[in-house]
Amino acid sequence: MELVKAVDAAWQRGWLPYDVREMVSRSLDESATSLVVDVIALSCSPHAEATVHPRWQRQLDEIGASVWWEGPLLEAWASRHIETASYASRTAARLLEFLGRLPSLPHILPLPGDRLTSAVRAGLDPKVLNRVRGLLAKAESTSFPEEAEALSAKAQELMNRHALERAMLDADLPAQATSRRMWLDKSYFKEKSQLVHVVSGAFRSRAVAYDGFGFVALVGDEVDLESVELLSTSLLVQATRAMVAFGGKHGKGSEARSRPFRKSFLVAYATRIGERLSEPPEVSDERLLPVLADRKKAVDTLFDEMFTRTRTSRVTVRSAAGWGAGRAAADVADIGTGRKTVTSG
Repeated sequence: MELVKAVDAAWQRGWLPYDVREMVSRSLDESATSLVVDVIALSCSPHAEATVHPRWQRQLDEIGASVWWEGPLLEAWASRHIETASYASRTAARLLEFLGRLPSLPHILPLPGDRLTSAVRAGLDPKVLNRVRGLLAKAESTSFPEEAEALSAKAQELMNRHALERAMLDADLPAQATSRRMWLDKSYFKEKSQLVHVVSGAFRSRAVAYDGFGFVALVGDEVDLESVELLSTSLLVQATRAMVAFGGKHGKGSEARSRPFRKSFLVAYATRIGERLSEPPEVSDERLLPVLADRKKAVDTLFDEMFTRTRTSRVTVRSAAGWGAGRAAADVADIGTGRKTVTSG
């Protein structure tokens, strides 16, 4: 099937299942998105589970890619969606043309069927992950800024403590960096990606924004990158909620509801969060220092290998009111700033 060959070619060019689904959903329509998920499932189905990287498999599960049909895919897809064969063919043709235009990205995971040459490092401990998610969910849902700040602070402290304790436990293993892609909403992407950038720095990681696609590429330790995604996602929810609430207090057509205001709000929010996260946790166990130095070297090495050409992005602030409101919102955001001394546990 030509579509399967096109998806296989996308894997060869560095794309992952979630990436392909996101690009199709942002560029085409629901029909093409539904079809590409099924094509992804068909592409990956021949490979034994032992040859599929856990993160790749999690992406397949997240987008719902599974082979649910028997026989030719297009016939089954048309029947399931109550569409004609000609409509299915047109959708397939549009999808095929689109997939053929996808450019190359850095390879960050082995392809299904490839031999996993090294042990897969685990992310956050499931118990810690559940606690962090619970704390951040409460921070996002509460209407009391002080409570949100306390909950977020506790979440970040927990993630940093766990990451450094894991670093001590893995001290005898070679330092290993990896990469992830974090997709963001198209609206105000550049401003939102700045927030991800400052959070990544707080967790010993690096970030590059792909403005044309809508994702931020992250490079760091597996545990740190999971923490970056969790905290960034929560802060983006908090920032958006605060921005919309502020605009809701003003009438239609007011500056507080304008695009310049919102862009300035988000830039100020990210800047202030960066200031609040700038102080690293104190490390009392000196045995951690060479471990963290080796990890930094591994992160920098992988980053330089993946990104040979990067440029600094600039944003213009055109609303003083938006800047002030954004900083005020960041002051009460829940980021987990309780930075107690971290030992080897």
